Amino acid sequence: MMHSRHRFFALVTAGVLSVSSLALSGCEEKKGPLEEAGESADEAISDTKRAVEDAAD
Repeated sequence: MMHSRHRFFALVTAGVLSVSSLALSGCEEKKGPLEEAGESADEAISDTKRAVEDAAD
């Protein structure tokens, strides 16, 4: 009985790792709309910060 339980957990673990690696590899290529909006906001903040620093000089 323990042998079949061990085999089951090994198969489940292998399945979870396979699905996780596929999911993570697919996430690297595409940027979602929220990620793009966040990057745009970061750039706007950086531009504003530079403009304020330049005006202070």
